[in-house]
Amino acid sequence: MNLRTLSFTILLASTLTSCSTQTSSTKAVWQPDLGDGFYKNAVIHADYSDPDAIRVGDMFYMTSSSFNSAPGLPLLQSKDMVNWELVGHALPQQIPLDVFAKPQHGKGVWAPCLRYHDGKFWIFYPDPDFGIYVITAEKFAGPWSAPHLLLAGKGIIDPTPLWDDDGKAYLLHAWAKSRAGINNMLTLREMSPNASTMLDDKGKVVIDGNKITNYKTLEGPKFYKHNGFYYVFAPAGGVETGWQSVFRAKSIAGPYEDKIVMEQGESPTNGPHQGAWLQAQDGSDWFFHFQDKRAYGRIVHLQPMHWLNDWPVIGEDKNNTGIGEPVVKHAKPIAGKFTLKNPATGDEFSSPKLGYQWQWNANWKADWYSLSARKGQLRLFVVADESYAQNKNLWDTPSLLLQKLPAENFVVTTALDTSHLQAGDSAGLLMYGFDYQWIGVKANNVGQELVLVRCGKAESNCTEQTLASIPLNRRQLTLRMKVSSGGKTQFAYSLDANTFTPLGDSFTAAMGRWVGAQMGLFSIGEKGKSFVDVDYFRVTPN
Repeated sequence: MNLRTLSFTILLASTLTSCSTQTSSTKAVWQPDLGDGFYKNAVIHADYSDPDAIRVGDMFYMTSSSFNSAPGLPLLQSKDMVNWELVGHALPQQIPLDVFAKPQHGKGVWAPCLRYHDGKFWIFYPDPDFGIYVITAEKFAGPWSAPHLLLAGKGIIDPTPLWDDDGKAYLLHAWAKSRAGINNMLTLREMSPNASTMLDDKGKVVIDGNKITNYKTLEGPKFYKHNGFYYVFAPAGGVETGWQSVFRAKSIAGPYEDKIVMEQGESPTNGPHQGAWLQAQDGSDWFFHFQDKRAYGRIVHLQPMHWLNDWPVIGEDKNNTGIGEPVVKHAKPIAGKFTLKNPATGDEFSSPKLGYQWQWNANWKADWYSLSARKGQLRLFVVADESYAQNKNLWDTPSLLLQKLPAENFVVTTALDTSHLQAGDSAGLLMYGFDYQWIGVKANNVGQELVLVRCGKAESNCTEQTLASIPLNRRQLTLRMKVSSGGKTQFAYSLDANTFTPLGDSFTAAMGRWVGAQMGLFSIGEKGKSFVDVDYFRVTPN
């Protein structure tokens, strides 16, 4: 075992013992299961970008992009395709470890592919700056193997494997123009059946969007074989305005025919594309895809699918053209009563593990927090961060504890004990993105003050601006942010945990680089020898 593998194994074990499911019993802020045999979209109203899903037996499994957040590659499962539970992450820390010790916005884990083959789960995931990695697991919840770099290179993205009937194995992938200088095309390569090595040097471009009228940004392919055809499901046209295409051929190397099979049409769902085709136990066909909703990220939709002349039709084909459009509501894929579930949000910190919903802004360190120092509370140790000291903003701070926005409308309430903050320390409740804002406490030589702080265009190294400040005589306070349509966010505070007073004007949450806005907690300072205790983080309906 080499040093990198040993280090990753240690980190994997640490992560598997540092996560838990949601412990709060508060009502879900988004519920796609309507309870009458129907569901509404989105089935997951959170930023599970570039979803891929499979069925194994009676269980459905999903993973998605995670970019620079750690842990990465979220693992979700469902018994009915509608009620999804977050059960862990496949990637405890991102590699190379030193590179991702600092936030790498928009980099890291791009669109993954989830498969079940030869008795185990596989995830092929791309890092646009390093290449295609492969990890495997006997059980979906893990442990997962250390990443193996299958195909090195810049700009090689969106991998999808296919194990053919003759025993040969292939890898199809797209290109990122920002790194490779080319895009809008899909390249086929042959690989060893155990995905340990590639068997050719360059591969062959089998689908070239540059040769198809009006195509741009052809990417995100998923490779299938069905009814004598090789099928490539691939989006084109861009994340906010694009469509879903399918390509088919009798030979794996082509030539491939093309057809648009889903587009927005008259529906309210923009850019519907990139995801996964799967079949329910009864043989019915379904397709998961995302919708880019800016501050809310790329949320997950589920569409019915059927076949017409050996072409899939996704969604509702209102005009009998073979091109569907997304449904807002539909009968559930599997009849019957299922436990209502959603990916976790709130956390009472009553477990010895952090909830699975939490991710750090970069590779994390165990000494950033404790759930045992004060029973029933999260202790966030103040971290002295060089980038914050230099840039006077949180954009490149690794130790931000964040999670996805879970619905269009919701309220977050958290309670802090700031008794142990020292002069120069800050801690608070954060809405984070290209623009960010937080409410919390700043400590100085005189005492502490409640502050509302904003940073506009954080990626351009803006300097934080204090919008409001109030001297504090108490060291226990409750903070709140109320989020409504469009990401409009109003911060408030309470000194008695009962009556809340708004602070400052409302703020519109902003997306980050390829991700939606994120919400969470932080504590930062000059010396890094103090801490703040957090009693709970509750997410409730607005």
